[in-house]
Amino acid sequence: MWADVDRLLNSALDVGLNVVDTAAIYPGSEAKIGKAIGRRRGEFALFTKCGNPTSNDDPYWNAEALEASIERSLKDLETDHVDLVQLHSCSEEILKRGEAIEALERARAAGKTRFIGYSGDNQNAIYAIETGAFDTLQTSINVADQSAIDQVLPKARAKGMGVIAKRPIANAAWKTGKKPVSEYHHAYWDRLQKLGYEFLSGELEESISIALRFTLAQEGVGVAIVGTKNPERWKANAKLLEAGALNGAAMEKLRAKWKEVAGDWVGQT
Repeated sequence: MWADVDRLLNSALDVGLNVVDTAAIYPGSEAKIGKAIGRRRGEFALFTKCGNPTSNDDPYWNAEALEASIERSLKDLETDHVDLVQLHSCSEEILKRGEAIEALERARAAGKTRFIGYSGDNQNAIYAIETGAFDTLQTSINVADQSAIDQVLPKARAKGMGVIAKRPIANAAWKTGKKPVSEYHHAYWDRLQKLGYEFLSGELEESISIALRFTLAQEGVGVAIVGTKNPERWKANAKLLEAGALNGAAMEKLRAKWKEVAGDWVGQT
């Protein structure tokens, strides 16, 4: 219901959340954000994405389509500019064509976005970094998804890119103690069963705190994108960070277990 959306987003800003990340492909998301908090535009950094991550077809990735998508996003978000426009997990092949990158560069030059970025994982993310075209990278980083820590983040840091961690608490796939219904969470559930981290058997709030603090402790990570449907969750998440950064011993234990078990696990888009 609309009242829930309005309460959710405004309560987030009220407790100090200062980044909102969305995408053109998320049904109704941009229009709801614009209606609910467009009048508070100066209180937060606004990120969106263009393109369709489920398709490599030209109708989604040619310059005309991307530019039209950005225009729709600005209209729905009720603003004349966003802080960041990202390509939404397109392939290395699309990046190599150059057209998608050029569309974002034109949007930046026209003042429609302050920065441009790439959202994606693995080799596609590495190629995006190596182009030198992007200001930011959004990629999956969490206790069940650590490949980017070794393979991607060092390259992004070398380019001076801002890093946004998506899925920073591994979707809390362990929270019910049972395999989640949604297939979107299954890879993380399966990985966590094999990793067998001790902290996952503790109190849920404490385990989420450790997971979130792990992600935010990775060098170069500036933003963690955590989603919720509960307006009270924002305060709870802020409280989870009061314990501060994980100590070196705890961090090394989690990293060592990953290196022992993960094998060829790659980032989950």
